[in-house]
Amino acid sequence: MPTIQDIYRARPAVYRHLQPTPLSRYAPLDELLGTEVWVKHENHLPVGAFKVRGGLNLVAGLSEDQKRGGLYTASTGNHGQSIAFAARAEGIAATIVVPENANPGKVAAMRGLGAEVILHGPDFDSAREHAGELARRNGGTFVGPTDDPLIAGVGTYALEILQDLPDVDSIIVPVGAGSGACGCGIVAKAINPDIRIIGCQSAQAPAMQLSWERGEPVEAEMNSFAEGVATRVPFENTQTLMRELLDDFLLVEDDDIRRAVALMIEHTHNLVEEAGAIPLAAALQIRTQLAGRKTVLIASGGNISMDNLRAALGAVPAGT
Repeated sequence: MPTIQDIYRARPAVYRHLQPTPLSRYAPLDELLGTEVWVKHENHLPVGAFKVRGGLNLVAGLSEDQKRGGLYTASTGNHGQSIAFAARAEGIAATIVVPENANPGKVAAMRGLGAEVILHGPDFDSAREHAGELARRNGGTFVGPTDDPLIAGVGTYALEILQDLPDVDSIIVPVGAGSGACGCGIVAKAINPDIRIIGCQSAQAPAMQLSWERGEPVEAEMNSFAEGVATRVPFENTQTLMRELLDDFLLVEDDDIRRAVALMIEHTHNLVEEAGAIPLAAALQIRTQLAGRKTVLIASGGNISMDNLRAALGAVPAGT
């Protein structure tokens, strides 16, 4: 499993192409939650999401044979953009399989980065199985969403948090496949085990949370609009790590996520996608537990579709 040393070693590959993202404090969020609140703006990265850090680290470690064979992966959008961005940076062919109902903006972005995008199946897990078959058939390298180099790469954002705010008490991080939560937890627990790492996921797509809570794999229905955290099947390697690293794991209703998207726009003037708003919605659920604790919310991405943005803005009554 990745260690903090792996995350330190990932920094050259990440910072060859990226700058550290801001860690910003907003007085309205302090007032809303009744404590000191900071936002880690991974939505400011070139592809609009934290996952690009992992893609760059993974590509940097490929052999020449792997580069020639090309990369194959599946995504609901952000992971695919990460692999497409990193592959283009190294001149490698990338094929991304996405669900048939994938966010059109994310699909266009992947194609714009030079990847071949194939629409297949009703959900991420169906797309993932097809991507694996294509890789086997064509002699390419399949990249899963939780491969160790990806976890090490995305963990660099946690190093930035601890550098900018070494006395942080709590970090709330969204969980889809779990790479971000694992990278964050590895860093935080290695530097200061007292930092509370709190995962959060949609209650309408609870497979990862239920698997963590019960200590065994649980496949669950997936009916969430929050595509960045919409997984039906848990991932074994990230589950193993999260059971060691997470102090809590919360489920948040989709309606509360919609309101949190609007609240992030109102109070931080930042556009965040559904997954990036879940930490705020989760913090509102446990605001009494956060009192007096310096809390960081991970704004994991900003790639929300226009339809979902309209729904989020419509969830908040005018004048609030």
